[in-house]
Amino acid sequence: MSWLTLLLAGLVEVAWSQSIKPTQNFTRPLPTLVSLALMAVAVWLLSRAMNTLPVGTAYAVFTGIGAVGAITLGIVVNDDPVSVGRMAALALIVGGIVLARITT
Repeated sequence: MSWLTLLLAGLVEVAWSQSIKPTQNFTRPLPTLVSLALMAVAVWLLSRAMNTLPVGTAYAVFTGIGAVGAITLGIVVNDDPVSVGRMAALALIVGGIVLARITT
């Protein structure tokens, strides 16, 4: 169950990362509240997963999911550049997440 909670925390972190830009430097009240709420939920879920998972593993997987999700959404939604280097970096992050999962 902790791994599922951690996966959900990572997905909420992806949503949070995408919610920051619409705040326009936290000057727009409603987008700012949404962003802060998503951040709080992501950290709360992470803390729940850390009840049974090692802290280092949980945090590394959490940030890895967030990084992969944010980069992927940037490519798909915002037309961010795609390069061999970025794809290799994503593959290494995903590989690290898988390795952390199977060795914990």
